[in-house]
Parts: sequence; structure tokens; C-alpha cells
Amino acid sequence: MQWRRPVDVADFVDHIDYLVNLIGLEYVGINSDFDGGGGVEGWNDASETFNVTLELVRRGDTEEEVGKLWSGNLLRVLDEVQRVAEEIQAQGWRVH
Repeated sequence: MQWRRPVDVADFVDHIDYLVNLIGLEYVGINSDFDGGGGVEGWNDASETFNVTLELVRRGDTEEEVGKLWSGNLLRVLDEVQRVAEEIQAQGWRVH
């Protein structure tokens, strides 16, 4: 059996960086169920969420970039979905 070291916040942010480099900042978001026990040392529950932000800042992410990752990108997409739904409804289509 091969033993692996525990995953920590730095490892988690490595994955965020990988995705940002692969597909672009505008398409990546961070989320958690905040229920605890996710297996990431340093981010065991909502009380440790700041550790993820701190690691992003340590790596040089700006406040704007961190904002996009935490909520900005998701809110932008939700606004666009709402706009499209309103356009469809205005054309007489029914959205379920």
C-alpha cells in the first residue's frame, strides 16, 4: 500500500492555479459545503475559509482576482442566465 501525505490548503490552491492557467480566471470558482471534514488540512470547516484566501494572496493574487474566484464569476454567470431567461420570456416562451 502506498501512503500519501495529507492534502493541505497549498495543495488545494495548486489546483486552483492549475485550472486558472488551463481555462482562465473568468471560468474558475471556489466553493465548499462548509460542513467540515473535506479532507483539506487548514480548511476543515467554514471557520478556516480565510486560509484559502490567505494562500491566494501569498501567491500574488489581487483582491479583484480573489473576488472573482470566491463569488464574482458565479454571480456574473447567474446574472447572464437571468438576462437570457428574461429575453426568452419576453419573446413569449415559457421558462420552467
